[in-house]
Amino acid sequence: MKLLVTGGAGYIGSVVAAQLVEAGHRVTVLDDLSTGHADAVPPGATFVHGSITDPGDLTGYDAVLHFAAKSVVGESVERPGYYWSGNLGGTLALLDAMRGAGVGRIVFSSTAAVYGEPERVPILETDPTRPSNPYGATKLAVDTALTTFAALYGLAAVSLRYFNVAGAYRGYRERHAPETHLIPNVLRVALGERESISIFGDDYPTPDGTCVRDYVHVADLARAHLLALRACEPGVHRIFNLGNGTGFSNKEVVDVCREVTGREIPTVAAPRRPGDPAVLVASAELIRQELGWKPEHATLHDIVADAWQALLP
Repeated sequence: MKLLVTGGAGYIGSVVAAQLVEAGHRVTVLDDLSTGHADAVPPGATFVHGSITDPGDLTGYDAVLHFAAKSVVGESVERPGYYWSGNLGGTLALLDAMRGAGVGRIVFSSTAAVYGEPERVPILETDPTRPSNPYGATKLAVDTALTTFAALYGLAAVSLRYFNVAGAYRGYRERHAPETHLIPNVLRVALGERESISIFGDDYPTPDGTCVRDYVHVADLARAHLLALRACEPGVHRIFNLGNGTGFSNKEVVDVCREVTGREIPTVAAPRRPGDPAVLVASAELIRQELGWKPEHATLHDIVADAWQALLP
């Protein structure tokens, strides 16, 4: 198939693009490089430097895999308009371009942040969606738009909701600036690039007082997108959670990073961050049952070890 990967120069998008190329697809990466990296576009893929707000003529594409978005929770609280215009406005422009070119399939990179503070864990796809920050709200709005386009125009859409993605794949790794994710920041301490890692909140209602999150290896996440692409059904918007179904606390993450690297990693207690739920663990039972997906790198040790290996010279 001829596929467009928006945001394919970013962390997750580049791994998905690489796996698509390996599977024999013709891949074009569309990225404005505001947060992505040109050298992350995999060999064999065509690169177009551009924005989803003006994606150009999409005639001839069979499907779109959509990763282009702003994704920093704290920034979304400080600049909500920027997130609404980029994440929702940009996606609507992309959907209009798809309609005009007759491109009828899309796989959307959504997030478990749409659920906000969950009533129960693990979270099911049918649970209430009450995002606690503008980032999650914009992603939920895109999900709503996809449901509408599927009903009105026959769009075949799949949204994949995941929260914490980590690890590395064939050298493709996290390179955010600034980096806000826990595992790469902890590993930067191990490398000596930071003095310590801040633990935001140690008084949550969790076993050790720190936030609990569900971590998914980026290679497993990418495989799910390839499965979702094949599962697209005209007129239907399907939503799947992605996760291990097991949560790890911030303190547990630091302990595993110490074990993997064999290095001291000092921590500093810091206040809670606005909009951070205590526990986010997603049930992936639906995608296991319907698409046959399951994580091959399910342990936190494996995830951290791959991320660490990608950082070493």
